[in-house]
Amino acid sequence: MKIVTLVTTEFRRLTATSLARLALVALMLVPVIYAGLYLWANSDPYGNVKNIPVALVVEDTGATLNGSPVNYGQQVHDQLISDGSVKWMDATPDQAAAGIKNGTYDFILTLGPDFSTMLTSSGTATPQQAVVQLTTNDTNSFLATTIAATVAEKVRLGISEQVGEAAALQFLNGFATIHENVSTAVDGATKLADGTAQAEAGASALASGAAAANSATGDLANGAATAAAGASTLSDGAAQAANGASTLSAGATQANAGAQQLSAGLGTLDSQASGLPTQTAQLNDVAQHVATGNAALAESAAPVASAVQSAADQVPTVRATIVAQLDALGNAITPQQKADILAQLDTVGDAITSGNTKVQTLNGQVDQLSTGATLVAAGTKQLADDAPTLSGGISSAASQSEQLASGTQQVADGASALASGTQQVADGAASLASGTQQLADGAATLKTGTQQLADGSAALASGATTLNTGADQLREGLASGLAQIPNYSGDQAQAAAAVIATPARVDTDSVTKATTYGAGMAPFFISLAAWIGIYSLFLIIKPLSKRALTAMNAPLKVALAGWIAPAILGALQMVAVYLVVTLALGFGVANPPGMLAFMILTSVTFAAIILALNVWLGSVGQFIGLVLMVVQLVTAGGTFPWQTLPGPLAALHHALPMSYAVDGIRQLMYGGDLILALNDAGVLAIWLLGAGAFTYFLASRTTRSRTLRDLRPSLIG
Repeated sequence: MKIVTLVTTEFRRLTATSLARLALVALMLVPVIYAGLYLWANSDPYGNVKNIPVALVVEDTGATLNGSPVNYGQQVHDQLISDGSVKWMDATPDQAAAGIKNGTYDFILTLGPDFSTMLTSSGTATPQQAVVQLTTNDTNSFLATTIAATVAEKVRLGISEQVGEAAALQFLNGFATIHENVSTAVDGATKLADGTAQAEAGASALASGAAAANSATGDLANGAATAAAGASTLSDGAAQAANGASTLSAGATQANAGAQQLSAGLGTLDSQASGLPTQTAQLNDVAQHVATGNAALAESAAPVASAVQSAADQVPTVRATIVAQLDALGNAITPQQKADILAQLDTVGDAITSGNTKVQTLNGQVDQLSTGATLVAAGTKQLADDAPTLSGGISSAASQSEQLASGTQQVADGASALASGTQQVADGAASLASGTQQLADGAATLKTGTQQLADGSAALASGATTLNTGADQLREGLASGLAQIPNYSGDQAQAAAAVIATPARVDTDSVTKATTYGAGMAPFFISLAAWIGIYSLFLIIKPLSKRALTAMNAPLKVALAGWIAPAILGALQMVAVYLVVTLALGFGVANPPGMLAFMILTSVTFAAIILALNVWLGSVGQFIGLVLMVVQLVTAGGTFPWQTLPGPLAALHHALPMSYAVDGIRQLMYGGDLILALNDAGVLAIWLLGAGAFTYFLASRTTRSRTLRDLRPSLIG
């Protein structure tokens, strides 16, 4: 008996009666109905979320933002109604509370009275967080609660983006104002830096001029001190000259008196001629004393006159220098201060000039006096020398006595004038000494003032340098800060505010993608339908033909025949399921031939596994097949990722065949990795060969124990 005969015999048995044919068709449709109805019901549940009734309660009373009224609660209400993500239904708080209890609403979204007030507080010193109140009731639907949380989060993100964009726009507009003000500050700092640079240059020039003025006033003070010393010497010499002139005047008077006596007593001179040498000697001594005093006076007057003349010559030069230096100071010295300094300087210069004039006049008079005194001294000396011989010429002297009396009278008059002039010289020299002392004191005071001016201008120059450095740093700092302050245009600020409000976005890039929720669940339910379909077929299919085992003694053929029949029916089931998935439900398949072939491989593998269980344990094996289906519902990873399973169940995921069936269908349906699909097919092939080998082993053992009694017909075929 051949394998084909055994298979056709089994098919004839399954279709022998109408009831058998009906049962076969019903069982063949089990996986189609299971997979088709479930996937149809869940083909796009997220697309139908818009039919979930949700109560929308808006109690917001509004607020004021930048002087304008706003009502964010009404804005959110309008956006949600227009969005239509769920079936939003306006309700009062009481209506919403009653509706969520009786199932009218699946959940409630509430915006409280202070919703806008809290949102607008983000721009104040005490910001508050606005609340979106979500109320759920799991008795309506647990998944509705999950959907409610997703919807509420979407609403929160939308509100955050809208309010955040408005706040960011206000923030960026503030930057524009800051940029404009800082730009103005940069311009002011630039002008300040330029002004401080000019001030630094002026202060430096002022310091240099003040130092030069201080040096010149030092020279002036030294010259004034020298002039004061010379004037003091001149005063002393003039006093001595005055004393000598007085003595000369007295001597001249005596000489005149003697000449008068000589003229009156010339007649008796002969008898008194012996006393003439003595008188002429006295007259010579007086004349010599006067000549010595006049010479000393001339020597003293000459350097004084020279010193006073030098001081007078320096007055215009010193005044011009000081005037130039005062002009260089500019605004550092007031016009009144400048006028006071020049007035004091002019007073000193006038005193020097006046004293110089008097000194020059007195110097000329002293020279004349010295010359006359020298002549008188020479005459008296000659008279003294000739006195011894005078007696011999007394007669001739008598004739000349009147001339002598006249000459001595002139000498007396000149001596009197000399005494008066030398007294004037002494008085002028005293005035000159007083004036030059005042000049020296004023020059010293001026030197002290110019020293203070030099010190102050040096400090001013240092401060101006520091000020200029600080102004430069201020300008550079403001310019650097200005470059870092954004200056957005209206459109740029709007775009930047949108980015700040939503700083990150999710950019999804799928390697493979299921088009809908149903398409995502299809691999799991196709695999489960394949198991259920084979499991259902073995309710009417005999695992092995006992007659064939007894009669043929060919366990391999019998085992193959027992597997081929359910494998063919299972393959037909998978073709029907594939057509429902692709045509009726419209799910896309990236690799149609590969997916259909893999589905058939999955079904024939499950047929081999359930066949082995039935051959091994009979009805208990059929029950074990049901248990394996339940276990694989959990471990196959068809809904949640298998990594979320506890450790023992995760281990079963890697061991049981449905895990590889689900993964292989995913790879082929979504356009994944063919290598992974081939690996999954390899694992299923190993399960197929292992189950077939185990069935052959059981068939061989059964063949050895069969007897002729086992050939009696069975009541069910």
